Amino acid sequence: MIERYSLPEMAAIWSESRRLEIWQQIQASVARAWADEGVVPAAAAEAIAAAPPVDPDKWKAREEETRHDVAAFVDVLADSIGGGHGRWVHYGLTSSDVLDTALGVQLKEASELLIERVINLFETAQSLAVAHRGTIMVGRTHGMWAEPTTFGHKMAGFAFELLRGCRRLQFAAHSISYGKISGAVGIRSTVPRSVEEKVMGELGLNAEPAATQVVGRDRHAAFLTTLAGIGGTLERLATEIRHLQRSEVAEVAEPFGEEQKGSSAMPHKRNPILSENVTGMARLLRGWAVAGMEDVALWHERDISHSSVERVAIPDACLALDFALHRMNRVLSGLTVDADRMRANLEAPRGLVFSQAALLALIRSGKDRDEAYRIVQEAASAAMASGAHLRDTLAGALDEPALDEVFSLEAFLAGADLAVEHLSKVTTDWLRENAPQW
Repeated sequence: MIERYSLPEMAAIWSESRRLEIWQQIQASVARAWADEGVVPAAAAEAIAAAPPVDPDKWKAREEETRHDVAAFVDVLADSIGGGHGRWVHYGLTSSDVLDTALGVQLKEASELLIERVINLFETAQSLAVAHRGTIMVGRTHGMWAEPTTFGHKMAGFAFELLRGCRRLQFAAHSISYGKISGAVGIRSTVPRSVEEKVMGELGLNAEPAATQVVGRDRHAAFLTTLAGIGGTLERLATEIRHLQRSEVAEVAEPFGEEQKGSSAMPHKRNPILSENVTGMARLLRGWAVAGMEDVALWHERDISHSSVERVAIPDACLALDFALHRMNRVLSGLTVDADRMRANLEAPRGLVFSQAALLALIRSGKDRDEAYRIVQEAASAAMASGAHLRDTLAGALDEPALDEVFSLEAFLAGADLAVEHLSKVTTDWLRENAPQW
């Protein structure tokens, strides 16, 4: 991912230096486990653990010769260890034991950061929902006036969607926190299960129960799909904000800095660029999810058709979602909500948003449903054509008490607070402490 869309914490997880650090940690852990088995001398295990960090330049120079990144790493690490102990580096392992286990560590670390980002955004959306539980606005379907709702109810829907995304990500994080130390085709012919268990325990991972030469790529595909799903939620939220910020709607607005410029040509512009960036990130995430699915079907025990894809798709997907979550939290934290404009836009339809209430009132009065529908439809058409209020064009179809009930906002929105009330009881501590059952 380019620097523009990379935040420091996530970038550090996927940095070259962190990857080499984990590779070396795995080699040291394996040597210690072999020493416990009585195979590798304890002095050798200690020497491997005490080895200086592999020099990236020496590693790259050696890779130019070997054309193999892990083999080059093993050569450089072994050469840095004296006393003949270097021969025990990588003992019993195949490259994927190192690569996939290291990837499991990075994915676990990345997942923990992403989960916290989702929880933080959930908390912001939850706060907005509670703060605006009584902020009345017009609801829209197909981009057209529908019926009254509240901004709090709207935000509650997004908050619950983020909550579901968090649960899926917690499950995906568990599913991806796997590695293998089981040899060339996964049957532990050159390394016993006891060594694998000790290494996985030190690294905080689970052992792939039936590995091939690699950890099953269905895990990675599911992880990338989960990230794309959360991206879809962010895009839905971003699209909502973009529509509500349109000049003719003007009900909400992204934060806009004092020195910010919306356009190089038009000084009046305040474009929703933060939400538009999030929309773009979501598109990338969906593409990487497809790439992850393509990587599941490897030849036999493995090929490396997945390797080049994952070197780009997995780090970049984590970086993109991390950026998008952080950015959307910035948007919601600084969102301007214009309650007066929302109320004005609700009144602009001149009562048309109560058409269903009128339909139901006519049915209760004894009218056949189709007859009642036609009465309201004709009254609505007359109101739109003349600029009159729907209540006026319905005069005669219903008596005054019935019309009072039809056009009562309080009666219409009596159930609007239920979702917000439910949402307000969800705590971030509960989200963090009660992961899904595996």
